Formats: sequence, structure tokens, C-alpha cells
Amino acid sequence: MDDVTHGGASDAELLALHIEGDPDAFGEIVRRHRDRLWAVALRTLGDREEAADAVQDALVSAYRAAHTFRGQSAVTTWLHRITVNACLDRARKAASRRTDPLAETERLEQLLEPHESAAAPAERGDLHRELIRALAKLPPDQRVALVLVDMQGYPVAEAARVLDVPAGTVKSRCARGRARLLPMLTHLRPDGRGSPASDRERNRSQGTSVPPPAGQSDTDPVKGGGGRA
Repeated sequence: MDDVTHGGASDAELLALHIEGDPDAFGEIVRRHRDRLWAVALRTLGDREEAADAVQDALVSAYRAAHTFRGQSAVTTWLHRITVNACLDRARKAASRRTDPLAETERLEQLLEPHESAAAPAERGDLHRELIRALAKLPPDQRVALVLVDMQGYPVAEAARVLDVPAGTVKSRCARGRARLLPMLTHLRPDGRGSPASDRERNRSQGTSVPPPAGQSDTDPVKGGGGRA
């Protein structure tokens, strides 16, 4: 199958071709989804090297486990679940190693999104670094829920499918995460008051309670498949 035909195939069709032995089909899937998988990993782990390793681990797992995909979810949901699990595994290992806080801060200060340029507004870059630094202090389960819902713009139901947990659990993790983040980010609010959002705003199924990084729009672990609405 040539590149033109690959480009017109759906994700599920490409995965089926990969299982049948097509040497290029999985590469097309990676090309389509790697940027968003990278964004999720980077924001979840807060470290470029760890994020790159997590995405690599996830893609290798997906490559090898493609035959287990049953089509009960979208391929992108399946890939995100594998990536999130890889990130959580690395976050738990990092926590057990208790890395040096100063070194961690230095790495976070150097963090830039892959698509950001040096011309990005300095104020936005500072806000992003403050946010990443604050997110790094949250438990991994709360952190990844906020990354998916508030930074990647996933509806709660879709994030629940990615994480393979009930929607109520995602809402609870987001609420607890936002409550812990608020005192750390109050000084960034224009009014300086840091008043929490209303319950209705906090529990909306899609939104940007946590500001996205510069240049990123709000549109866009492994247990079987979930479903996409």
C-alpha cells in the first residue's frame, strides 16, 4: 500500500494492516498521533527525557499489542491509555527514587513545548513553567486527570475511557487536583484573589480550568478498550 492510500485509511484500518504485516501502516498511526501523545506525556511527567521515554515505551507496547485491539474504542483512545499508563509507571518510579528537588526545578525551567518558539511571549512562558512546576507536586492520578481534561480539553467521559476509571473518579481527581493547585497559583490571577471557580464550572465536562500552554489549543494506563462516544 502506498503513502497516498495509507493517508486515506482510518486508524482502525491502519492497525488492521499492521497486524496483517504491512510494514508502513503503524508508522502512519504514529505520525498522526505522536504530537498529542507527546503533549500528554510531557505535561504529566514534567521532564522531556522521561516523557520521550514514556512515549517510546507506549508505542513499543502498542506495536506489540496491536492484535489485542478489539475495536471497542477509538485507536486514539487506546493509544492515549497506553501512554498514560507508561507515564504513571515512570512517575511512580521517579517518586520512589526521590530525585533531587533542585535538579528537578532546573529541568522544569528549561521546559518548552515542541511547537513553541523563542518568540513566544515571556509572560506566557513564565505562566506555563509555574503551572508545570505546580502540577509536578500533585499525585500522578490527579495530575494526569487535569492534563487530559483541563489542558488537553478531553470531555470527562472520554478521559474516563482513557484512564479506564468511572467518570465520577475523573471528576473527583480533577476537583482534588484543582483544590491543591489553587493556593500554588493564586499569585498568577490578575485580581490576586484566587477565588475558586463555581462548582458548576469545575464539574463541566470540557474546559480549561488550568490554562493551556502557549500556542496550544484546547481541542485536542493499559487495560483493554473503552468506547468513544
